[in-house]
Amino acid sequence: MSAVRGPAGLTAAPPPDAHARLRRMAHELEGVFLNQLFKAMRASVPQNGLIEAAPGQELFTSLLDERLASQAAERMKGDLGEALYRQLARRLPPEGTSPTQEVRP
Repeated sequence: MSAVRGPAGLTAAPPPDAHARLRRMAHELEGVFLNQLFKAMRASVPQNGLIEAAPGQELFTSLLDERLASQAAERMKGDLGEALYRQLARRLPPEGTSPTQEVRP
């Protein structure tokens, strides 16, 4: 696997085991879900037309929603991401075993 580039060009090694990767991906999926929820909520608010939208406002709003959704997914406890992780982790080998080790029921 290659390193992941973070803010300011810093590189961070990906999580070493499948459980950590799965947990991170489950929370990222939760962030995508929350972002879609934010978009739907914004679309439900009527635009009264008193103030004209500035150029780029829609892009800024979508970027803001994306960031808020990502942070909300990271901070929530007992949430959708954890439930998704628990559901999918059943298919992974137990933590502490390498993927090449044989898992016996």
